[in-house]
Amino acid sequence: MKKFFFTAMAFAAIVSGMSLASCSDDDNTPDNGGTNGGVTTEGENIPAEIREDLTLDADKQYFIDGTVHVKEGATLTIPAGMTIKAREGFSSYILVERGGKIIAKGTADAPITFTADDESKASAGYWGGLILNGKAPISYNANPEEGDPIKEGSTEVDTNYLYGGDDANDNSGELSYIRLLYTGARSSADIEHNGLTLNAVGNGTKIENIYIAEGADDAIEFFGGSVNVSNLLAVNCDDDMFDFTQGYCGTLNNCYGRWEASFTSTEEDPRGVEADGNLDGNGPDHVNQSDFKIENMTIETLSSSQPMQDAIKVRRGAKATITNALVKGSGTIEELVDLQDSKGNAADGTSVEVTKEATNVEKDTNAKNPAGATVTIEAGHAGCATNLFGWTGYTL
Repeated sequence: MKKFFFTAMAFAAIVSGMSLASCSDDDNTPDNGGTNGGVTTEGENIPAEIREDLTLDADKQYFIDGTVHVKEGATLTIPAGMTIKAREGFSSYILVERGGKIIAKGTADAPITFTADDESKASAGYWGGLILNGKAPISYNANPEEGDPIKEGSTEVDTNYLYGGDDANDNSGELSYIRLLYTGARSSADIEHNGLTLNAVGNGTKIENIYIAEGADDAIEFFGGSVNVSNLLAVNCDDDMFDFTQGYCGTLNNCYGRWEASFTSTEEDPRGVEADGNLDGNGPDHVNQSDFKIENMTIETLSSSQPMQDAIKVRRGAKATITNALVKGSGTIEELVDLQDSKGNAADGTSVEVTKEATNVEKDTNAKNPAGATVTIEAGHAGCATNLFGWTGYTL
């Protein structure tokens, strides 16, 4: 979720042609997909509005220069192996509107990369990232004082564009073997982009094999919806690694979040997992509160200077079932699992099964967790397999 923003995150310049496999953790910078560092000027912009099906030409260089809207009824198709470069700024992002689709099917040998147009000066928050708006359910007030229930939400970065509905099977397309680098541009303390924002995205959408690195705010945030996501690697993202809110009811499977030794955050309470049942805790009586699963998760902090407030925070009416979780690393973690919050605790039935291999945890969990919730801290959970991410170029 969005917190106060203090400074811009610094990030080392990419060395052209660097082999990531040979880097140490502190030099394990995002790969640029085989392009050279420095600003690129030749090529063409993706149209600001895509109203009919558009397939990008694999032989061209494309830019995101301002907001790209994929309108209802249109599909944007991006071929495997492409590197798309974004101009700097909050307004540079792709928004797939309700009823629109994006088909970006990379492969392990030819992933699709979204990155900065000038990697020599790029850092977290360089451009806005990728937003998908769908028609799946979100949490909402079923008994408003006036009028009918409103089963929609508005996009955080532009409230003119709505998401939500009644179609849990809604299909916004496919994202496979995608690298999102230097995302998360900021407009204000409460209006920020994530690397990948999923607004009421339905489970007809396929999202797997995703790498998000050096991003401002969260790596990924689910605002309601039912989409399932698998094989997700998040590295050095400024706020939360995995964020859930507004009635999310899907499964995140095989996810790995890491802070490197040099990582510092500009946020006041960065976490591994942050989960709310309703939007920002402002709808405790709303229906369709978050009820989701996380399977096979590793959270690792190596940061020598940045404490992690919670490895796993579930609150505000959210029900989470977390299995085979592993928390490790030498960095400071204030609390391993926290199910309490001033705006509402985790829902009854929440279950967290986690192995603690982190060496600097100040507190395991709260004695006053909800009576109907279970936190099991025990040996034997292996977390997420690291061999899922060889295609990213990042060495775990």
